[in-house]
Amino acid sequence: MSVKIGRRCGGFTLIEMILAISIFSLIAVILYGALYLGRRAVEKGTLSTEAAQKERMLGSFLSGYVRSAFPYRASAQDPSVFFNGESSSLAFVSALSRGLGGRGMAKVTVAWDGRQGSALTLEEEMPVRVFGVESSGGYRNRMVLYPEVDEFRVDYLSPDDTQDQWVERWDGAEKKTLPRAVRFRLRTAGRPEREWVLPVMIKALIR
Repeated sequence: MSVKIGRRCGGFTLIEMILAISIFSLIAVILYGALYLGRRAVEKGTLSTEAAQKERMLGSFLSGYVRSAFPYRASAQDPSVFFNGESSSLAFVSALSRGLGGRGMAKVTVAWDGRQGSALTLEEEMPVRVFGVESSGGYRNRMVLYPEVDEFRVDYLSPDDTQDQWVERWDGAEKKTLPRAVRFRLRTAGRPEREWVLPVMIKALIR
C-alpha cells in the first residue's frame, strides 16, 4: 500500500518578510523626503515672495517721501535748509503726508539704529517743527518700514552737475540746498542687497 504525501501550502519565509519590510521602509523614506523637500520649497518660495513684496512697499514709501522733499527754511531771509542726512538715517521736510491723506507738509525721519536684525522705521510729524521750534499738540505717527535689517546705508548726490559725487552725510544748514538724489542700500538675511536711487523732484522743479 502506497501513501501519497501532499505538497505543503506555500508561505513567506523570514528572509522574504525582511526583504519586503526593507523595501517598504525604503519607499516610505523616499516619499517622506520628497514631501519634505516639496514643502520646504513651497515655504522658501512663499518667504521669498513676502520679502520681495516688503521690499517693493519699502521702495514705494521711500520714493514718495524723498521725491517730495521740500527745501524748508525758517524764513525767507534764512538760506539754511532743513535736511539732516547721515549714513543710516535722515530727517527732512516732505510735501507728502501719508498719515493725513497727503494734505500738508510733514517732518519725516527715516532711521536704523545700526544693530544687525533691528527694524528700519519712519516717523511722520505734523505740523513741521524744525530749527528748535517747540509747540504742543500736533500729529505724530511711527511705522516699521522693514522689521529685520542687517545693513542699511544712505548716500547723497551733490547738486553739482559736473560730476556725480555721492557723499555719506548731508547738512542742509551747511549746504544751503537739498541733495539732487538720495541712494538707499538695504540688505536683509537671505536676500541680495537692494538699492534705490531716488531723485528729489521738487528740488529739480524749482531750480
